[in-house]
Amino acid sequence: MDNEKKIKKQSNFLSNLFKTPTEKTELVDFMLSIPPFKELNAKEFEHLFSIMHDRVYLANEYVFYQGDPSIALYVVLDGEVEFVSQIENGQKLTISKYIKGDFFGEFALLEDEKRIASAVTLKDSKLLVIFKPDLDEFVDKFPKKGLKILKGLSQIFAFRLRNLNQEYINLYFKKRHEMEVSNGVPD
Repeated sequence: MDNEKKIKKQSNFLSNLFKTPTEKTELVDFMLSIPPFKELNAKEFEHLFSIMHDRVYLANEYVFYQGDPSIALYVVLDGEVEFVSQIENGQKLTISKYIKGDFFGEFALLEDEKRIASAVTLKDSKLLVIFKPDLDEFVDKFPKKGLKILKGLSQIFAFRLRNLNQEYINLYFKKRHEMEVSNGVPD
């Protein structure tokens, strides 16, 4: 029992390197339900499955750091992950949180930029990872299937951009209203 506790507290870096392949039966329905992959049929998913990797992280363990190269898409199979950005004065700003069924890092599949935030687990977490070089090879081998995945990603980008635009508009009008009230302009 004491040995188990000691092992659990150690970093999962090496165990993630030598992890056994993800159990297919646990993932097929789950992965086919999320936007980048829901256009694939079960047979097409069979090919994609070979490039998926599962990783296990302890609570408060970094998945990646702000400034790291963007190289993978992550799907939360279990646990919770927080995106935190360190701003100029050293303060940390929580950007978003992801729970089971959420995914993040999708921009990494389309561009070669650095991470704008760090991802850190809030509790023990299991993540599914698709690395960009693997997906690029998959798209080269199976262009029709790759197109379905890229279409799913573009739908996500469009949805998130629309939400961001709406948040910006709401914030603009809220601040404008606050300024009008503070300057004595009636409603």
